[in-house]
Amino acid sequence: MEFSILAQVLALTVTVFTLLGVVSAIEAVMKTRTAQGAVAWVIVLLTFPYIAVPVYWIFGRTKFDGYVEQRKAVEEALKTTQQATSDAIWPNSVDTDDLCNTFRTLLPLARTAVTVGNDVRLLVNGEATHTALLNAIHGAQQHIYLVYYIIRDDHIGAELMNALIVKAQQGLSVHVIYDEIGSRTFARSSLLSRALSHGVNIVPFNTTRGRRNRFQLNFRNHRKLACIDSRLALLGGHNVGREYLGQDPKIGPWRDTHLQIQGPAVLAMELTFAADWRWAKGEQLQLSFTKPSESRHGKQVLIFPSDPSSEFEEAGLMYHQLISEAKQRLWITSPYFIPDHSIISALQLAVLRGVDVRVMIPDNPDGPMVAMANWSYTKELLPAGVKVFRYGPGFMHQKVTLVDNDLCAIGTANFDNRSFKLAFEITALINDEEFALEVQKMLQADFASASEVSAQHLSHRPFWFRPAMALARLFSPVL
Repeated sequence: MEFSILAQVLALTVTVFTLLGVVSAIEAVMKTRTAQGAVAWVIVLLTFPYIAVPVYWIFGRTKFDGYVEQRKAVEEALKTTQQATSDAIWPNSVDTDDLCNTFRTLLPLARTAVTVGNDVRLLVNGEATHTALLNAIHGAQQHIYLVYYIIRDDHIGAELMNALIVKAQQGLSVHVIYDEIGSRTFARSSLLSRALSHGVNIVPFNTTRGRRNRFQLNFRNHRKLACIDSRLALLGGHNVGREYLGQDPKIGPWRDTHLQIQGPAVLAMELTFAADWRWAKGEQLQLSFTKPSESRHGKQVLIFPSDPSSEFEEAGLMYHQLISEAKQRLWITSPYFIPDHSIISALQLAVLRGVDVRVMIPDNPDGPMVAMANWSYTKELLPAGVKVFRYGPGFMHQKVTLVDNDLCAIGTANFDNRSFKLAFEITALINDEEFALEVQKMLQADFASASEVSAQHLSHRPFWFRPAMALARLFSPVL
């Protein structure tokens, strides 16, 4: 009798998971944005439904159902704030006719103006970034807005929280957003409790609202942004934690790039923070900025936020535009280089135009599947003439693109499916020859510390290497 009941339960379980696998596969075909991603999900959902079904509903969906509606509500609620921001930026904005082609093309997606009168400073590696962040907080007089994908419960996180507590106790408006998945240890820490009890406004960014999103772990807020008094902001690759200063012995040296921006572009970044706060907290953040000086000098900057609720794949389109605009030079650095076919084709066309195309990735990527995917795309790029470099001294995490002698993009977006379609990102695009020269020198030093990949590197791999690359390539849309 017991055996019969067990057999019935097992049969029912198999039937239920098989049906769920079929239903999930149908949804994947209908909603996955790329054919490659749809094929990958259909195969695993029908072959291994017991594992794949829960994984799909947690990680696989690419439509942010809750935020699509929320974004409309946020944009409506922020109309007054957005108009006030536009009015403040207007004296430093650039007429459309005077913009470079890339800025003119991306402007409708950015939903903010291109500004001049900005001072932009490169922050190379963690010590420079952490010091600049603490100095900015110490000098704050009105408000502090921070959003980070990762805040660690360690001594670096403690230094940040202590600095924020001091400012909150002085009566400043201090608001912090952390991603609930990226900062999951911080979310359970006494560090967070102490900061909250001392007047720091801290909220998690989550994407589990609504019945359909209850188990959803995609759609992370991957931004790393700090805005101080509407006058200064920092953004780039650095999160908050000891590893970003190269202090984690398991990881070793950490290569990253951040920006410090002073000028009217900061107002556009504060507007991005206000939208994130509206989603995370459900309340309107009253921005209290002062108008910047009406200087026509300084660097030309476009702040480009992107998120999965848009009808466009904004980060992917941004990179497409940068690639298509290149005439002499296109240097790309990304820790996660897992592009789709259209990006690969655009890079190949750039080489055919005579562009010096270089891609730099870490020699020790974040996980074996990412490593195999990187090798797979390297194999496809080398015959076209793209130069691929692997950075060896530690882990390279910077997201920097240099186009010709005057255009740079530095921010949080990687060259992968997650940044293109699933994550909340922010990038600063700078059109300035002097600054581009600084970035060029920085990247030249990185290339000198990296090794160029040749066809021989791939031909001398063990027999299992090619099947592993093919498998990683198949699943690259969901990495």
